[in-house]
Amino acid sequence: MLTYLLLPAGFVILIVGADLLVKGASSIAHKFNVSEMAVGLTIVSFGTSMPELVVSLSANLDGQSDLAIANVLGSNIANVLLILGVAAVIRALPVNDATVLSEIPFSLTAALLVGFLANAALFSQDTRLAISRLDGAILLFFFALFMTYVYKLTREGANSQDSTSAPPMRLSRSIFFVGLGLLGLILGGSWVVDGSVKIASNFGVSESLIGLTVVAVGTSLPELFASAVAAYRGKTDIAVGNVIGSNIFNLLWILGVTALVSDLPFDVVSNTDLVMVVIATTLIIVALALSRKATISRWHGIMFLLVYVAYLVFVVQRG
Repeated sequence: MLTYLLLPAGFVILIVGADLLVKGASSIAHKFNVSEMAVGLTIVSFGTSMPELVVSLSANLDGQSDLAIANVLGSNIANVLLILGVAAVIRALPVNDATVLSEIPFSLTAALLVGFLANAALFSQDTRLAISRLDGAILLFFFALFMTYVYKLTREGANSQDSTSAPPMRLSRSIFFVGLGLLGLILGGSWVVDGSVKIASNFGVSESLIGLTVVAVGTSLPELFASAVAAYRGKTDIAVGNVIGSNIFNLLWILGVTALVSDLPFDVVSNTDLVMVVIATTLIIVALALSRKATISRWHGIMFLLVYVAYLVFVVQRG
């Protein structure tokens, strides 16, 4: 009975946490004259990626590498197709030139890098597929390069601040909102995942299928609510930056740290999901190329959601 109560309670905490996080992060951006995109790529992305980090590390330490990798890949697919899809349906998402030319290609490169490292045994006699400790270090190196780029963004200041925006709240209050929002997202996400996994297990669903669907979507709920609330409030840079940043965090930071703790055996079947990550990211580029004003429109959002439903049907049939 408690399991069924955790689920709705988790959703409520996620909604409240997302609202506080967006308010606090947006205020910090205005306070320090930092672009909302940079805040979305860092503070918001790091916070909303915490559930994936916790789940992947725990799964790897428990010897469930399939769950650790499926969680990251499934979350990245959900981030683009489900979260950007929902956010775009709520409000069309204009994407700035820096994101089109830098962040999205970097996210695509990160997915290809993971695919290469997972399928190539570098400096090893072991022919089994795995993301080794060395691979983890390489992923973290590229993550450091990405953070250097984001630091450059923060130095450049806001590209365009809305003069009609409400004045930022006090810094201490903004930080409190961000901290409380992150706590709410992590706690709410944990409750939703725990409740969903237990309910799914009661129906005899396999662990790998749970990893790619229930856990992946569950750990992506913070991103979903943060981006949806940001889009609703008109903070489209935070909504887009959160998704792109989270995908880069997941591939480079989370897989890097998890592999550094212990080698991650890689099942060749996971290549299908890795290809789907590449396809999903490529769809963003295609959508922007077809748009006259570099905007992810509502019909693009609907297309993303339909592709995600088709992917879920494929995964369930495969599982």
